[in-house]
Amino acid sequence: MSSTPDAPGPRAASPGPSTRVPLLDVPGVAAWLRRDGVETVLARLVTALEEDWSRWDRVEKSPRIASHTAIGVIELMPVSDGEHFAFKYVNGHPGNPARGLQTVTAFGAYADVATGYPLLLAEMTLLTALRTAAMSALAAREMARPCARVHAMIGAGSQAAFQALALRAVLGLDQVRAFDLDPAAVEALRGHLAPRGLSVHAAGSVEEALEDADVVTTCTAAKARQAVLRPEHLRPGLHLNAIGGDCPGKTELDPGVLTAVDRIVVEYAPQTRIEGEIQQLPAEHPVTELAEVLEGRATGRGGPEEVTLFDSVGFALADFSVLRLAHAATAGTDLVTPVQLVADPPDPRDLFALLQGP
Repeated sequence: MSSTPDAPGPRAASPGPSTRVPLLDVPGVAAWLRRDGVETVLARLVTALEEDWSRWDRVEKSPRIASHTAIGVIELMPVSDGEHFAFKYVNGHPGNPARGLQTVTAFGAYADVATGYPLLLAEMTLLTALRTAAMSALAAREMARPCARVHAMIGAGSQAAFQALALRAVLGLDQVRAFDLDPAAVEALRGHLAPRGLSVHAAGSVEEALEDADVVTTCTAAKARQAVLRPEHLRPGLHLNAIGGDCPGKTELDPGVLTAVDRIVVEYAPQTRIEGEIQQLPAEHPVTELAEVLEGRATGRGGPEEVTLFDSVGFALADFSVLRLAHAATAGTDLVTPVQLVADPPDPRDLFALLQGP
């Protein structure tokens, strides 16, 4: 039987995935941020996070796979939305700066589920800083009071500038009050932010940093149970982003803070109960996942006097979002370097042929 004029013809064979995989390295990420602007990228990333979190129920999720030692942790963080897969390798070694090394380093990949071929390899130390800051801004947008203007930073290390810029990009917070046990870290933060138009006050104590604050970010690095915020530091209307506690035995908030706040929002409860501030609470203590807030099934703030907490440990879906954004923003540009990562023998069933001489 002949086909009708409207019947589709045979599909042309689509080109297969490339075996030369784009590598986005540290200079490439830095050049991307200079090209587009850090705050512009952070704002785009908040949008990407919201898009991916809107598919929360369709995402294949699991707590990260962690290898803990007395001096740090090494983790793998996988996630998939059914069409693409991403993973991140990340460490956390608080003693590294004393040796001239970064506390956190990371790299990752973004791949096509249909073939299993990688689409992007990327450094993820800078990308993790971006996605962590964007998550804080997204949560604060939903949980802080609309009139918020002053941002207190407790801890002025590697995350601080990204956090401050994200909260300005999304909430307009242009006043920063920062405290760190190392005054030089606060001065470095001022040096990064002042030229970008943010007012930075170097506080001499936690209490001074909290004066007039609307949003408080705690981002300390010690792998220990700390109490950088205590119940007496809280006042009506405050929103807290706690981002430094991210593994068992590593917390920043006095347990009394957790029972004093009006609501706690987390990324993925099964992981946060192991790693976050809420590891200090009974397993049955109620928390809300951010996806519930974004989907309108729960509220981030019930009234102007509430004290709210976003207990952020970092979840793999945020890495997925930043890799997806980075892939789209840098594909086909000189920001990436193609690397022959995937074997490509003439006959895909004959891998050994690649070992033969010319």
